Amino acid sequence: MNIELDRIYNMDCLEGMPDLPSGHKYCIVTDPPFNVGYHYDEYTDRKDEGEYFEWLEQITKGYPVVMIHYPEALYKFAFQIGQFPERVVSWVYNSNTPRQHRDIAYFGIKPDFTLMHQPYKNPTDKRIAKRIAEGHEGGMLYDWWECNQVKNVSKKGAVVHPCQMPVDVMRRAIGVIDTEYVIVDPFMGSGTTAIACIKEKRHFVGFELSKDYYDMACKRIDWEQRQLTLF
Repeated sequence: MNIELDRIYNMDCLEGMPDLPSGHKYCIVTDPPFNVGYHYDEYTDRKDEGEYFEWLEQITKGYPVVMIHYPEALYKFAFQIGQFPERVVSWVYNSNTPRQHRDIAYFGIKPDFTLMHQPYKNPTDKRIAKRIAEGHEGGMLYDWWECNQVKNVSKKGAVVHPCQMPVDVMRRAIGVIDTEYVIVDPFMGSGTTAIACIKEKRHFVGFELSKDYYDMACKRIDWEQRQLTLF
């Protein structure tokens, strides 16, 4: 199959990834199924634990990987692939669930936090006010990201992805990676990784098994790309 950059494909990633275009450096950035029983429409989120981590290893083998997951799962994934992460970031959020954060682990690639900025925490401080007046956009990104989860609600009958990622989290996860890498998401879901890549002016390739989620992602990506032509 002829896989092209800046597109997503409605297919199993294990079938499409061997056909990624040559001549590029790729980095997988993904929020995979968590194997905790989410109700996806084309995937059963309850594999045997050993089978689950072998499956993730098979998909990511040979690539640098940025994976968003619960901390204990990232420890097990690291054990499975025999590799320590270069850096781990905590994404924290306020929710009515027992879990209040996930981690973002960088395997085989070092993030550069100077590539992204965050708003100054004390804009009225004289030193900060001076920097803002000089045109500085914000401070260096830290390894503690506070960002609310997406509330997956919609009109009756509309397709809703069960665990849509916030665009800001994916923008940061991608934005601290060297621009020489094309971003690959084997589990594109509702298209958030692609949206983040478009906003950060990065090339991407995505795969999504579900036709409904794929259609949802295509609509979001098309809308985002059309916004670029308006300016």
